[in-house]
Amino acid sequence: MKRKKILIIDDDIHIGNMLEETLSKEGYEISRAYSGTEALLVLSKSMPDLVLLDLMLPGLNGEEVLAKTKGIPVIVVSAKADIDNKVDVLLGGAVDYVTKPFNMKELLARISVHLRNAESILVSSELTFADIVLNTNTHIVKISNTEIKLTRTEYAILKLLMQNPTQVVTKSLLLDRISEDTPDCTESSLKTHISNLRKKLREVNNKDYIEAVWGIGFKIRTE
Repeated sequence: MKRKKILIIDDDIHIGNMLEETLSKEGYEISRAYSGTEALLVLSKSMPDLVLLDLMLPGLNGEEVLAKTKGIPVIVVSAKADIDNKVDVLLGGAVDYVTKPFNMKELLARISVHLRNAESILVSSELTFADIVLNTNTHIVKISNTEIKLTRTEYAILKLLMQNPTQVVTKSLLLDRISEDTPDCTESSLKTHISNLRKKLREVNNKDYIEAVWGIGFKIRTE
């Protein structure tokens, strides 16, 4: 079974070391960051399964880092015990708030629960077709485990086609359904967006995943 990755963001070396030692013994793969700026650098290179985040950090503070960790469960571990702080952070996207000093047994239980919750959300939010996996929670698209960088419009088109794998999706339905997410997509630009999307998908393993049905619309190629 693949080890879960946890990123510890804390400038307190003693607490960070204690967390790393305990979590490593529990079978987790650990990475560390000692400032908000370093945390964003680490996050730009690899996505952990969960983040333990201190609020009082040098450089960018914890609240600023939290705002940039969408799609990853974040447990705030902070000495700030003020209720308003807790409420702001939880409303800001954190899944939990643990006050220092903390009980390690309780923190381990919370980590386990939130990883389990995240996994069930991840599975329920995945669309798959052939070797394409599209995650509606993180907006990440992969083919054969290779991540494909799509624009908002390309993502919205692919998502709609994958939600209707056996149907031809008409141009008018495509424009209507994706207009909320991508108001910039018009009838005249739709062809260009689909052409770019097909090209990006084809680059991974030279397969054409989208089929144009002349005069009607588009569908996922099932052959």
